[in-house]
Amino acid sequence: MKRRLLTVCGILSLTFVTVFSQQRTDEECIRAVADNILKEPVTQFVGAKTGKTYNSTKDIPKGEDVKFKSPLSEWHYSNGVLDMSMINLGEYLNDPKYINYVKNHVAFGFANYEYFKNTFRNDRKHWHWPFGQLWNMKELDDCGAMGAAVIEVYNYDSKKQYKEYFEAAAKHIMQDQTRLDDGTLCRTFPREMTVWADDVYMSVSFLAQMGKQTGETKYFDEATRQILNISGYLWNPEKQLFYHCYYTDLNRNGVAFWGRANGWITVSLVRLLDVLPKNYKGRKQLIDLLEKQIVGASRYQNENGMWNQLLDKPESYDESSVTAMYVYGIAKAINEGWLDDTYLRIAQLGWNALKKDQITENGYFKNVCVGTGITDDLPFYYTRPVGENEKHGLGLIIDAGVEILKLNKRNKK
Repeated sequence: MKRRLLTVCGILSLTFVTVFSQQRTDEECIRAVADNILKEPVTQFVGAKTGKTYNSTKDIPKGEDVKFKSPLSEWHYSNGVLDMSMINLGEYLNDPKYINYVKNHVAFGFANYEYFKNTFRNDRKHWHWPFGQLWNMKELDDCGAMGAAVIEVYNYDSKKQYKEYFEAAAKHIMQDQTRLDDGTLCRTFPREMTVWADDVYMSVSFLAQMGKQTGETKYFDEATRQILNISGYLWNPEKQLFYHCYYTDLNRNGVAFWGRANGWITVSLVRLLDVLPKNYKGRKQLIDLLEKQIVGASRYQNENGMWNQLLDKPESYDESSVTAMYVYGIAKAINEGWLDDTYLRIAQLGWNALKKDQITENGYFKNVCVGTGITDDLPFYYTRPVGENEKHGLGLIIDAGVEILKLNKRNKK
């Protein structure tokens, strides 16, 4: 009897959540996510052993090891994605609180990073220290997405140190980052000279903003080259999907058509197209690539509107971040007129699935795969954990929501 009662209660609870999700407007839904983010302590440290909270490095006792109180305080590419999405939301809704969140996050980094840089010890990697990626700047992950966010903040708060930072990031990406002989950006770890789908976004998100900021075509040219080159290494014409990686030393691809890796290419394409001059010579080629990818991805969308962790493996779990990426990319392409309404239903079904089942009443975004490296066994991808409010998905769901709001407004005219 007790088990039966619990089952009934569970069904009633699930029914309530579903009804609530259906009744909530799209704007209320995305504000719930963003407002929940605002509750996170984005400008605080905590003692690794003591658990004591510090609002500034000035308050940290000598010798005490600290970490961020919230992962949303980090200087990580996912924070760059989130920062840009919060600015996007604030501008669309004309609500400065979301923009102020980003300004505070960036300002906190520049006010405190030198403390960790000056106390750096050789027995620990730079990523052990808060803001280590801010002052280390060795890989695309360190400076690409966060560099793009700093450009955005600079347009609201033109501090000299912000400009110096994104100019240094531009130098790193354009001149210093490791490349293949054909100019394709690549990684030196965990395997030498490996091409990752993720790095389309890590480079293009910054290069697109740098081109917009400076008006210099060289940044648009480089962004276009990276998208086309990396896509060439990773595209599988039979599957109509991108592999996660390419091993140059083995002259072969990895094993996985990982969802979020494919999504990074979608997001990169629309971010670049959004700022390219209308008469840019490579514009049509990029739009054609975007449409080709969307057609391919549409073949793997599930009946419920979601896409899987491994796109071609329906037995792998429904994954929210790639679903948000495709919703964002397709809706954005339709809103901007790059693609016609042929693909509208794909985006709407994806959004409805996210809104109904993946955004909780209190604004948590569920079932987002954690950070994922490359490996040659599929079970690694099958078994990657998911998190509730996992930082890798927050910016993506906000951007998807903004484009859905625009799509709804467009369709009401």
